[in-house]
Amino acid sequence: MPVKVSLFRGVIAGLGLVGLVGEVNAGDLIVRYDQSQLLRLPRPITEVIIGNPSIADVAVQGGNLLVVTGKSFGVTNIIALDADRNIIQDQRVIVDQDDRRTVALYKGSQRETFTCAPVCTPAVIIGDDPKFFDSVAKAAQAKRGASAPARGLQGAE
Repeated sequence: MPVKVSLFRGVIAGLGLVGLVGEVNAGDLIVRYDQSQLLRLPRPITEVIIGNPSIADVAVQGGNLLVVTGKSFGVTNIIALDADRNIIQDQRVIVDQDDRRTVALYKGSQRETFTCAPVCTPAVIIGDDPKFFDSVAKAAQAKRGASAPARGLQGAE
């Protein structure tokens, strides 16, 4: 992964964000916004501490496998402890955006973001124009509600 880290360093430097994120280390876990990444630890864990749960979320899968999900842009850390409360791993996590299929449309200072894979559709991205963001979030919520299974039908024969 040195190429990925070097590329990320170049993007950070090019955007002038080095002071904001700091030095990106080879050991950093880079997770994309609204995506998950697996983190396998050397031994079973019993407790996980998240530095800033608004940036990343963690779910334990089995004894030593973590699923780390990027919730918001930023930097945080995850500390995994064993049964004796010894640190198994203290992992820095950087959540950034996957720009490969993303288009940002600027209307003055207001931004609207679209995911284009291959057709462009509105995306819920932090930092977008609040009116646009709320509209897209409301539509996404309605879609989730419409696709949920009907109550009372489970187990009916």
